[in-house]
Order: sequence, then structure tokens, then C-alpha cells
Amino acid sequence: GFEAASRGAAQVTLVENDARALARLEANAAKLAAANVEIRRADALQFLREAARAGRRFDLVFLDPPYRQDWLARVEPLLAAVLNERALIYVEAEHPVERLDCRRAVRSGRAGQVYYQLLEPEGL
Repeated sequence: GFEAASRGAAQVTLVENDARALARLEANAAKLAAANVEIRRADALQFLREAARAGRRFDLVFLDPPYRQDWLARVEPLLAAVLNERALIYVEAEHPVERLDCRRAVRSGRAGQVYYQLLEPEGL
């Protein structure tokens, strides 16, 4: 998220539920004077539901959920309500992800035990 903010993203929202990780994100945002970074304490499901109710839409979503807890399956049904039509999804997971929310992997790889994928809407 900080990288995206430093490269010109108009707005970046970081969502973290762990208090210690949240404190580190807030300290980094202050150190970098990252005015375009919003940091929210929430789990992904809570945040996505709130964002959908508020009519928020995103062009790019990074998903790096805790592994072996089935978060991607729980998050997927909520994505359509918050993604712009041409939005991309970057996913890190303990297994390859070929499809998610009508998006297909167009780039993928593996680093150690982590699989990473960039997904774009089908038909682009």
C-alpha cells in the first residue's frame, strides 16, 4: 500500500485487524507523511461490508489473508460490491489462485511457500 501511495495512487486504504501490525502501519504512515493513506482496524469482511454500504469502489485490491483459514472464499462474495468494472486483484495465498470474482490470473508465480497472482476481469 505504501508503495502504491508513493507511486501516485490518489487514495490507499490499508486494512489490518492485528493491533501490533496496525501500530506499525500507523507509525510508518506518520514517518512517510503519507497523507493519501487511510488505515482502518477491521477484518476484511467487516471492511468490505462497510465499504459496500458507503458506496466505495476500488481500482486495485491487494489480498494477503492469513493462510489456512479460508479467507479468500469468505471475501470473494463481497468483492463485486466494491470493485470497479476494470479493477485488478493481487492475491498472495498458500495455493495457486486461478479465478476470483469473475477475474482470472494473468500473471502468477511462487516465492518459497507463497503463490502470488495478478487477476484481471475476464474479457480484457
